[in-house]
Amino acid sequence: MYNRILNLDLTMQQTCFLWGPRQTGKSTLIRTLYPRARRYDLLLADVYRALIDRPELIREECLAAGLDGESQVDPIVIDEVQRIPELLNEVHWLAENKGLRFLLCGSSARKLKRGGGNLLGGRAVGYLLHRLVSAEIPDFSLEKALNAGLLPRHYLSARPRRLIQAYVGDYLREEIAAEALTRNIPAFSRFLEVAALSNGELINYNTIAAECGVSAPTVKGYFQILENTLIGSFVPTFPRRAKRRVVGAPRFYFFDVGVVAQLTGRGQIQPGSELFGRAFEHFIYMEVSAYSSYSGVFYPVSYWRTTSGFEVDFIFGDVALEVKSTSRIQDRHLKGIRAFKEEFNMARYLVVSRDASPRRTADGILILPWRDFLEALWSGDIFAPA
Repeated sequence: MYNRILNLDLTMQQTCFLWGPRQTGKSTLIRTLYPRARRYDLLLADVYRALIDRPELIREECLAAGLDGESQVDPIVIDEVQRIPELLNEVHWLAENKGLRFLLCGSSARKLKRGGGNLLGGRAVGYLLHRLVSAEIPDFSLEKALNAGLLPRHYLSARPRRLIQAYVGDYLREEIAAEALTRNIPAFSRFLEVAALSNGELINYNTIAAECGVSAPTVKGYFQILENTLIGSFVPTFPRRAKRRVVGAPRFYFFDVGVVAQLTGRGQIQPGSELFGRAFEHFIYMEVSAYSSYSGVFYPVSYWRTTSGFEVDFIFGDVALEVKSTSRIQDRHLKGIRAFKEEFNMARYLVVSRDASPRRTADGILILPWRDFLEALWSGDIFAPA
């Protein structure tokens, strides 16, 4: 059991959505925070059948229990709410007329929107639960995280490969494929593999389409499905322009490094290898994006790359961050961030690596060992005045 960082404090004031990919720990978190809450789990066949036949049952049961906004303590939980979009009309009525608060959980809002679900007219706050982050894990192991990923069951397992294989097969290839509204499941399955091989790289829809045997618009739609179902996210190019010509294509990162490992079929990765470097960059992105969400800062994350090859992996807030898996940063590793520094004035220029100790270059670039960076990130020091 891990103590999760996500704070659901607003559920004590209003109705909230809690989104997150499968197995990120939503149900466990809810049971921990609200062990006595009235709960409707739509993965249970009898609960699902009863409510899909008569969504009004939830209103009748709440009224029969005498629940209202004055007497309610814990929110009423509806788990996997996207399975019955019609329930949200009942939720809306109970919230408006009885002052009841709900915690509505699911793996994505896509199915609700597609089914014409009532998203409560902006009255509900949305939370996102990420897979585990380093700050939630005592004695965190980077090597384990890069190989097993950070879904709780996978990270905890001594033999995670079969669990990840089942997750990819049962969830990604079948359930997410069903969201594609296509009968061409083999093409979507092939797309997942090609997209994983392109994880963290510039997205070229035409190239991926050729490898999958579908059109570029179809591939673009597949990526949108992955984003809408929280399986991945785009990182756009840094929007500000200066002297150098820059690349405009976005990057795409899957939500978990272990899922990418399974889709690409890579074996155990070792420090110093190219695969380790790519997984290490992916992991740092996962931590940065989770902090953005959990802290409430919600800064956009972008990257910068010029047509001549200078590159900075991530720009967020007023911070430029380069990720290198080497154990000793040298001048050649700093060409990209120095080129960026010449053009843009930021509060901090950071390089995260496997160096043994922090150090600062003469021109003000701070080199941080990855543990130091993560500690500073989750304590809020990365955004403190330099």
